[in-house]
Amino acid sequence: MRVRTSGNSGSGRSAGLGLALVSALAFGGSGVAAKPLIEAGLDPLHVVWLRATGAALVMLPLAVRHRALLRHRPALLAGFGLLAVAGVQACYFAALSRIPVGVALLIEYLAPALVLGWVRFVQRRPVTRAAALGVVLAAGGLACVVEVWSGLRFDALGLLLALGAACCQVGYFVLSDSGGDAGERAPDPLGVIAYGLLVGAAVLTLVARPWTMDRSVLTGTAHLDGTPVPALALLVWIVLVATVAAYVTGVLSVRRLSPQVAGVVACLEAVIATVLAWVLLGEHLSLPQVAGGAVVLLGAFIAQSSAPAGGTPAPAAEGGAERELSARGTAA
Repeated sequence: MRVRTSGNSGSGRSAGLGLALVSALAFGGSGVAAKPLIEAGLDPLHVVWLRATGAALVMLPLAVRHRALLRHRPALLAGFGLLAVAGVQACYFAALSRIPVGVALLIEYLAPALVLGWVRFVQRRPVTRAAALGVVLAAGGLACVVEVWSGLRFDALGLLLALGAACCQVGYFVLSDSGGDAGERAPDPLGVIAYGLLVGAAVLTLVARPWTMDRSVLTGTAHLDGTPVPALALLVWIVLVATVAAYVTGVLSVRRLSPQVAGVVACLEAVIATVLAWVLLGEHLSLPQVAGGAVVLLGAFIAQSSAPAGGTPAPAAEGGAERELSARGTAA
């Protein structure tokens, strides 16, 4: 399957917007479901391993169908598994154990700014002033989110882990451009996601050592702001909804929308995650933090939607590489 747009069709565009919204909602709910499991006694790496392994098993038929990718794109599959699956999820879930869900996800939204830095200083390609403005806004908003005037009240290691997730997101965007100009020979995004999950699960097996996991947590209950919930139900949500459904609906939305439009809708993920954490986990943010989060989103929107001087479209927001692996020009 090659990602394509069909923006000329009103029904196709409406369906694409609906799928993109579903994808943002599904991705945004991952942290809210994962944090109670972590607080119940599961190690963050074990939660990531369960997520990647469960989703890999669900996507296994697609991996078999696109097994030719093993011969044609082994480096892409390995890189996607290491960064897009293992790296970003491990860093993000580890950050959740130390800082609020909304803060961790907002820090991840520095990724578009970091990608612009990669384009400008590593690839030595020009970027627009609007994109640079987006970087400044994202950095300033982040300063409000972490309340730098209070001496970084949040856990320093948690902030570094969230920043590590943002750095892995840069890998998403760089890898998303691999083969994007190959036309009909572009790697199938569903196949890349399936093998990325398999590679990520294999790597996480070595790192997380799941045989040391406290399995009794999965048969017990976790708590959403004091409300008991079956831990297994949260895990099923993470695997089927926040991983498999989120990735698939995201890919299908790009088939009906331009990558830029799908990326803009994906920006709602941070808002959804913050609101869900507020309602379900009782993680209240101060007014300056809410305002800073809005500025981060604005900066990310400007940074990812501004085309560089060369005319290549910018990559989508967080999660965009997973959604747009075969879309043309998504890495600038």
